[in-house]
Amino acid sequence: MSYALTTYVVDLPALHASVGSKDDKLRRMIGGRFKQHLAHFDSQFDHTDGPSIRDAIRAVIDGGPFDDRHGTMYGYAFKWICEFHGRALFNNDFSPMRAGWLETVDEALAGLGVTAVSVGEFNYGRVPSPIPAPDFLPCYGEWSLTECRKALEQWEAVTDERKAALAPAVGKAVESCMDWCNTADTAGRGVAGFFS
Repeated sequence: MSYALTTYVVDLPALHASVGSKDDKLRRMIGGRFKQHLAHFDSQFDHTDGPSIRDAIRAVIDGGPFDDRHGTMYGYAFKWICEFHGRALFNNDFSPMRAGWLETVDEALAGLGVTAVSVGEFNYGRVPSPIPAPDFLPCYGEWSLTECRKALEQWEAVTDERKAALAPAVGKAVESCMDWCNTADTAGRGVAGFFS
């Protein structure tokens, strides 16, 4: 089985404020911008008895009501809200990926002394309350702007020899993480990630 990590540079406070905001204009703008994508997404879940993705987006923006049996759909609704507020980052080194890849990349980061961020955060975190937790996927995590800036400082202290000593695929993935941090630093925002 393969997995994917999708990351976004995003204004994290604005993203969080969307949950329970009851902002009908925001809901309509998301529905308009992603109309075809949402229809396709629903076609992938037409076997469920849960809410459509549009209904799930409405519930997340309204702050409920939620049906705890369908946390997965609400998690994906939050992902669409994140995609609306943010900008997708290059994730080819994380999509598709095998089980254990995030841990491999985290070991490399830690081995280089980059400890301010962890890609494992995107696998072990959860969407903000009051959104019900999914049974399995998607998982969610964040890197704050402060964490990204600290990671960049730590990265700058790593010698070129130590960077070059990494296995090529691992080195590319580590560099992607630092690119995400650099993009967040430049934008003055954080990074949100969804593991699915």
